[in-house]
Amino acid sequence: MDFQYSQRTKDLQERLLAFMDEVVYPNEQAYFDHPETAADRWTIPPIMEEMKARAREAGLWNLFLPESAFGAGLSNLEYAPLCEIMGRSLMAPEVFNCAAPDTGNMEVLVRYGTPAQQKAWLEPLLAGEIRSGFAMTEPAVASADATNIEASIRRDGDDYVVNARKWWTSGAGDPRCKILIVMGKTDPEAERHKQQSMILVPMDTPGVTRVRPLTLYGYDDAPHGHYEMDFKDVRVPTSNLLLGEGRGFEIAQGRLGPGRIHHCMRLIGLAERSLELMCARARERVAFGKPLAEQGVVRADIANSRMEIDQARLLTLKAAYMMDTVGNKMARAEIAMIKVVAPNMALVVIDRAVQVHGAAGVSGDFPLARSWAWARALRLADGPDEVHRAAVAKLELRKNTNR
Repeated sequence: MDFQYSQRTKDLQERLLAFMDEVVYPNEQAYFDHPETAADRWTIPPIMEEMKARAREAGLWNLFLPESAFGAGLSNLEYAPLCEIMGRSLMAPEVFNCAAPDTGNMEVLVRYGTPAQQKAWLEPLLAGEIRSGFAMTEPAVASADATNIEASIRRDGDDYVVNARKWWTSGAGDPRCKILIVMGKTDPEAERHKQQSMILVPMDTPGVTRVRPLTLYGYDDAPHGHYEMDFKDVRVPTSNLLLGEGRGFEIAQGRLGPGRIHHCMRLIGLAERSLELMCARARERVAFGKPLAEQGVVRADIANSRMEIDQARLLTLKAAYMMDTVGNKMARAEIAMIKVVAPNMALVVIDRAVQVHGAAGVSGDFPLARSWAWARALRLADGPDEVHRAAVAKLELRKNTNR
């Protein structure tokens, strides 16, 4: 495996790092302060659109989408270090139009959308003119097992009628969110993994209701948000169905592979920044007569953090390399492994940084508390650790059957 980055990737790394220093970090606090000072917290901070315009002018736009004419044409391995840099700030991926759930939804539309669906929704998403949501998880069932999903997508003439209660529909609070991809059952009597389908539902369709914003460890993440949604006799044309009836699981696997590894890449960037903050704080704070950086326990935390970040990065790069060379299906064990390793690693590193910061670490004066909350959520967002561990164990047992 050759993890040597291409010259194009190295150039993009330099440009991204400079953009983060010049544009993103200086405006980070203003972005997160906006909901607290605006008359309506569910409005877009003007600074975000300004930063997006500058990123687009700088050619730092739509860097994801490997093997697609719609994106930058980078492989997963080439994109990994760039995604890591963007992950250093929770709001940075949106600046470069590389934020979830839009990236996953755009990948779905690229792979499975019809020309008409791409014209209506993919093009404005790629342009950063609108945002989108992904409605899969449901409050009434354990959605880690997607076959539990109860949402109904029923054919009625030239329409499908959707009835569902969803939650954790990230992005649905954003006033720019114009389209949802909804997963539900078109045929409850079909084979277990052929019951589900995915369909495009415009946010302004009658019967679509934002029920309430959900909080993530107290953060409502306005103006992005994670909403509970109600779909009551929502009628959309049959042309809004993606790929075909019973193809929902197929689409989900195509969507979640890249999306999961993108989250892992971002988490490594988040952990790197937390380690940098830990080191800076350790140098400047004095306790018991000497800087924290000279305390043995703090040095051990710094050393362990460096080793754990590098281990997670190497596993992520291996997964990206395999996705590029043998495909997502053959890389499923590596994708599952990194999905467990990366968020758990990030949580430990961020927690150490919080401890070194003392009381300041749990405040809003540093990005650590918000970063920890988001990293903890990612142990669930793309499937819980237990599901990924079970997948790895199953593959390992199968591999060793005849030994």
